[in-house]
Amino acid sequence: MQTYIAILRGINVSGSKPIKMDALRAMCETLKFKNPQTYIQSGNIVFQFKETKPEVLEQLITKKIKEVFTFDVPVIVKEANELKTVAKNNPFVNKRKEDITKLHVTFLSHAPEQANTDKIMEQNYGEDEFILSGKNIYLFCPVSYGNSKLSNNFFENKLKVRATTRNWKTINELVAISSTIQTK
Repeated sequence: MQTYIAILRGINVSGSKPIKMDALRAMCETLKFKNPQTYIQSGNIVFQFKETKPEVLEQLITKKIKEVFTFDVPVIVKEANELKTVAKNNPFVNKRKEDITKLHVTFLSHAPEQANTDKIMEQNYGEDEFILSGKNIYLFCPVSYGNSKLSNNFFENKLKVRATTRNWKTINELVAISSTIQTK
């Protein structure tokens, strides 16, 4: 069994696309996922399943959400070890020791094309900073992520990929939950 983390975009935000976590776990069980656990209401699911490409799981979960809850929800799936690597390699933590309450990670559906990346690297975003690393973007927003230009919509429009963001506390909680599930 492999441990995976599914990260859903845009559920339970201001009453939009409401999904109760117990209903989400029940849906996961119908997909034969083992030990599904959710973390907070923003759509984070840690589960075990036979070794499968994350892209296949993304499609499976997206289709099932559409079937059960009747709306489209973008889903990004990470293997547990990949998420641990993301947490371990945050340059804003390791090199700069920034305030962790100001850190986020944006997960991309796939690595963006270099031409699109080059365009956003040339711009100034005020105090907000980002570091692109493959399919992940490390964010430092010293004032507020909620007021940052570096939103999911910004990265999706500029990089031509799907994106969803989690704060640093959530990243670390998901790593901890995935470690607990792996030891069962």
